Amino acid sequence: MADTATTASAAAASAANAATDAPPFQLGKPRFQQTSFYGRFRHFLDIIDPRTLFVTERRLREAVQLLEDYKHGTLRPGVTNEQLWSAQKIKQAILHPDTNEKIFMPFRMSGYIPFGTPIVVGLLLPNQTLASTVFWQWLNQSHNACVNYANRNATKPSPASKFIQGYLGAVISAVSIAVGLNVLVQKANKFTPATRLLVQRFVPFPAVASANICNVVLMRYGELEEGIDVLDADGNLVGSSKIAARHALLETALTRVVLPMPILVLPPIVMSMLEKTALLQARPRLLLPVQSLVCLAAFGLALPLAISLFPQMSEIETSQLEPEIAQATSSRTVVYNKGL
Repeated sequence: MADTATTASAAAASAANAATDAPPFQLGKPRFQQTSFYGRFRHFLDIIDPRTLFVTERRLREAVQLLEDYKHGTLRPGVTNEQLWSAQKIKQAILHPDTNEKIFMPFRMSGYIPFGTPIVVGLLLPNQTLASTVFWQWLNQSHNACVNYANRNATKPSPASKFIQGYLGAVISAVSIAVGLNVLVQKANKFTPATRLLVQRFVPFPAVASANICNVVLMRYGELEEGIDVLDADGNLVGSSKIAARHALLETALTRVVLPMPILVLPPIVMSMLEKTALLQARPRLLLPVQSLVCLAAFGLALPLAISLFPQMSEIETSQLEPEIAQATSSRTVVYNKGL
């Protein structure tokens, strides 16, 4: 019955789309093809779109109602595919997919760049003291932990201890590596003061990258022991695979290493060149605003690029998995959710 209603809604929406280029709407499915990097990039640009932070409560209710009407086949005439895609984008940006509760604005994926950029600027401030290094690394990992928790998979409740363990591991690794590298740089007598300052600016990257890996491993270690679900081409559960879990964690860890690379490596390079310009040398007060803009641009580019590296639903050949998985299906390949 629900399928018939959805088909009727799809036909109604299709009839209203003669003048638009939007693809046919599919409830709960991505608007762009996920088999290509470009498709995934466009998809994640929608997910992190900061404009959804300004959606009103009334607009959110209208979007949710429009999707409900589509689902039950009661869509009013004249609704376009573009309106349906827009409604789904709003709902997915604001409401948790499992609980349907609003995600706190700073912890939404659409808020990751605007709320995370000030932290990146703080991480890259020159002449950091021990206290400021510890503070910014702690704040960065705290923000990451809150984003991870707010966007967690809530279908299988995880103990709070797992998130606390991942958070503490990330904070300890980030702070210890950042402080350790800063101490080594300060003691490096071969460096000139200018070189020492330049090297110090790159310290946040290895600290954040290692903390991200630590966070992923600690929070998802259970998947390596229990395995993750793998599905056939029709979406049927084939079994639970530890090998697929290793692939998922490796892809996620690689994404978490690539993500901070442009954010924490490009701005120091760009700023080291801009600081030599006559404008900034004559107006040193512009240094912080310019660095903030450079960080914002790097963050806005790096986030969708990094999370688009691998499909959300990754594919693997059954011959690479456990024998019992290969024997349980006739499909040559299966898919698994790698996580973010």
